[in-house]
Amino acid sequence: MKNVKKVVRVIMIIIVILVALLLLIYINHRIRLTKESTLRSPLGQIVEVDGHNMSVYIEGEGEATLVFMSGGGTCCPILDFKSLYSLLSADYKVAVVEKFGYGFSDVVDTSRDIDSILEDTRVALVAAGLNAPYVLCPHSMSGLEALYWAQKYPDEVSAIIGLDMAVPQYYDSMNINIPLMRVASWAADMGVTRLIPGIAESDAIQHGTLSDSEKEIYKAVFYNRTATVTMINEVELVKENAKKVESIGVPQLPMLLFISDGSGGTGFDEETWRKIPIEYISQVHNGKYIELDCPHYVHDYEYNMISENIMEFLSN
Repeated sequence: MKNVKKVVRVIMIIIVILVALLLLIYINHRIRLTKESTLRSPLGQIVEVDGHNMSVYIEGEGEATLVFMSGGGTCCPILDFKSLYSLLSADYKVAVVEKFGYGFSDVVDTSRDIDSILEDTRVALVAAGLNAPYVLCPHSMSGLEALYWAQKYPDEVSAIIGLDMAVPQYYDSMNINIPLMRVASWAADMGVTRLIPGIAESDAIQHGTLSDSEKEIYKAVFYNRTATVTMINEVELVKENAKKVESIGVPQLPMLLFISDGSGGTGFDEETWRKIPIEYISQVHNGKYIELDCPHYVHDYEYNMISENIMEFLSN
């Protein structure tokens, strides 16, 4: 009986220590968030979409408008794409739309079906003073939105430039771990992520051309926009969204795909990752692709080569 009491006592002590530790981590996180608030001042303009604030960044004065659309979970799209669009803004007008739950946009707990996501983006661009047609430059999961956009509103999309963008067929076999995402969300909300060395060191920070101050901004946004409820809602519906996009067929418009080697978190081996978009683009009459020997966030690695090929592609 005494041994049982000792075990129970030890367990209770461990629980109290863990709770106290988590409380200290959480308090530290809230203090740090307050100190970092100045770093999280919007980099672009804030427009109203469906009663909430959405961030849109615009740079450049060219006639054609390139709209950069981020992949799932990219905490700060404006800075994530900067290494690439900074090489294009002398010749084109570039815009980065930060979806709800990302970057400097509001976190909203609403449905993230493909129609809702697309309409939010369209409204945000118009509210920011931009008008179609657009050249869509989606990364990863936003490829679904771009393809759907080109099918639903063909007059609004003049071309698609896929930055290792997703096509519907990827999601036929993709394993999506929602419980793990919820754990990540809890860890981020509690501030546990601050204890993990290097977790905020994104590809944009490590391999891009961001300045030291921009890197600090990126990290501050990361600790405030990791696995948000909006992002999780988006992933929960992504397979359904992919089926809807696939059901309406392959849009026929100028399309250029940059395809990575599949490393960097795709969950696919290199052969499969490359094969799926190559088969997809083969159905596009005016489509081409370029294979890259770099990870999934291609615009943070091969920004010089990508920018040169974009300009050549759009000039033809």
